[in-house]
Amino acid sequence: MSDYYRGKRSRNIYNPESEQAFRLSRSKLELYIECPRCFYIDRRLGVDRPPGYPFSINSAVDKLLKKEFDIHRARVSRHPLMEAYGINAIPAAHKKLDDWRNNFTGVEYFHEPSNFIVTGAIDDLWQNRNGEYIVVDYKATSKEGKITELDMEWQDSYKRQMEIYQWLLRKNVEKVSDLGYFVYCNGRTDVKAFDGRIEFDVTLISYKGNDAWVERAVTDAKACLDKKNAPKSSPNCDYCRYRDDVASVL
Repeated sequence: MSDYYRGKRSRNIYNPESEQAFRLSRSKLELYIECPRCFYIDRRLGVDRPPGYPFSINSAVDKLLKKEFDIHRARVSRHPLMEAYGINAIPAAHKKLDDWRNNFTGVEYFHEPSNFIVTGAIDDLWQNRNGEYIVVDYKATSKEGKITELDMEWQDSYKRQMEIYQWLLRKNVEKVSDLGYFVYCNGRTDVKAFDGRIEFDVTLISYKGNDAWVERAVTDAKACLDKKNAPKSSPNCDYCRYRDDVASVL
């Protein structure tokens, strides 16, 4: 067994007999929505999906955007992107923001019915004139044309991500706006030369979230992990199809 999988088996694996609260991250809740079988194999049996490639450029964009918005947070001023889109808000200076941005802590909420501590690390938090907190998520990609909306099926996971963050924040603060924003950075390929840098077109995409589904999803994820056997393979899951195809020829 590889060191990767040996390590996975030893940490944060769900035990239905344990009385200790179980930590469920936003990404693992998304995994349950995508494929309950993969979720069960991961959190109950301790075998995760093979890891994907790290998105180093995306991480760099995230860090630089946070630095940029933090300058205006300290100044209590609007970022030029906010001004360009007529957003009457400023970067929020909440005392827990550093924890909420940290991947190892994030925004936490103890969901008593499931005995789960649900967590998720946000990118940024703004606050409008009504005192409502606004969830902001950074995205980086490189595609032809200007990105102005989330109209692809695979982008539904981005919307759920936003709604989970809104749900978590509502459990921690009084006012959270239904309206969130995606700061979308699109790497340009139409420039004359590379010259040691990538230029980005930055757009702001608004999204009105509805987190009514999250509570039920957490409860259903708990019920899934409490089962004695893994759910059936999902016909829409590439990983399940791969496992089934391998099993059929061995």
